[in-house]
Amino acid sequence: MESIKLDYSKVLSFVGEKEISAQQEKAIKALKSLKNGTCKGSDFLGWLDLPVQITENELERISSCTDRLREQTDVVVIIGIGGSYLGAKAVIEAMSGSFDVYSGTRVVFAGNNVSEDYLYELQAFLKDKKFGICVISKSGTTTEPAVAFRLLKDQLIEQEGVAVSRERIVAITDEKKGALRAMADKEEYETFVIPDNVGGRYSVLTPVGLLPVALAGLDIRSLVKGAVDMWSCMKESDAKLAVTYASVRNALYEKGYVIEITVNFNPKLHYVAEWWKQLYGESEGKESKGIFPASVDFTTDLHSMGQYIQEGRRNLFETVLSIEKTKYRVQVPCDAHDLDKLNYLAGKRVDEVNKMAELGTQLAHVEGGVPNMRVIIPELTEYYLGQLFYFYEMACAISGGILGVNAFDQPGVEAYKNNMFMLLGKPGYEKRS
Repeated sequence: MESIKLDYSKVLSFVGEKEISAQQEKAIKALKSLKNGTCKGSDFLGWLDLPVQITENELERISSCTDRLREQTDVVVIIGIGGSYLGAKAVIEAMSGSFDVYSGTRVVFAGNNVSEDYLYELQAFLKDKKFGICVISKSGTTTEPAVAFRLLKDQLIEQEGVAVSRERIVAITDEKKGALRAMADKEEYETFVIPDNVGGRYSVLTPVGLLPVALAGLDIRSLVKGAVDMWSCMKESDAKLAVTYASVRNALYEKGYVIEITVNFNPKLHYVAEWWKQLYGESEGKESKGIFPASVDFTTDLHSMGQYIQEGRRNLFETVLSIEKTKYRVQVPCDAHDLDKLNYLAGKRVDEVNKMAELGTQLAHVEGGVPNMRVIIPELTEYYLGQLFYFYEMACAISGGILGVNAFDQPGVEAYKNNMFMLLGKPGYEKRS
């Protein structure tokens, strides 16, 4: 099978190979510290060899659980926030039809916000449905998912009774500790473990990501195989792909390009970019350092953000997720009257139009002072998403090492929580100011 590739040729007019090589030296040191476990945050390196540690027994147990839930339910609600839902959401959105009519189990998400309107509408939607719950949390006390779980658990019990609700709730949590573990043990929910040494944003290849993806009827073995093959490629090449990406983006950062925009020309990749934003934002944004991660959907956002990118402040660069092969073929038809003046496109595939929009945009933005890279994905499948996830995780860890930060913690996230708890009157937070 092919592999994803990186093309940074349209960066070289902004930073030279010498500048990139200087960052590569740092990247290689960062990679070495990852491999020997001496990097900052080394307690959270479980993702590093995770692809090859996933066993067929684990995959079978996930498949068995999801088969049971799919037989019993019309809808399964995935409750989680951050890394506890974004990876699964990315795969499901990428691999599902844009206008799918659900004849089997539908997967929806909750616990990623505390919008009262969203939760009311979700509860109303579930009122006449046979639904199940997959709740994902290491602690079980994170506010957003905990509120959603309390509401939906009560609704499920009210609609189906205690015995049925216990069969339809699955918990993905810590192996031994935490509120959700205690509740799962007490209520005898089926459980899957989030490994202690894998942080949330690196957890897409644990049951956190695999179980929801399987519930959606997608191929988790192919997803894992893609990650395994990328792991092998990284091992054989001293992580050349990840080292190069981390080095180029940090060379740009040193030149004042402090914002990276991930660009797609296929709306199915929208949540892949959302997953990427969390991975890089939480990993690098520390100690007044880090490249700010943003994303756009082209060509849609060319008619909104395109103006700023073309002519605004020159402190950003773009990384385009470029899919080589589409799933379907659609040709532009010929029109006898040609009032829209599109007959010059007649007979061309829509994907050719899209590819020329991609190239034309790249050329225009480079000419306008925006460095551009391309991550080239052979086609949009679970297999290549597995490759992409592992590539980005490795590159992120290396990039954090270049910056000298701990790429595996998120201490800044606690600030909003502490203020919220104080304002809501949570015991123990009254004296905070």
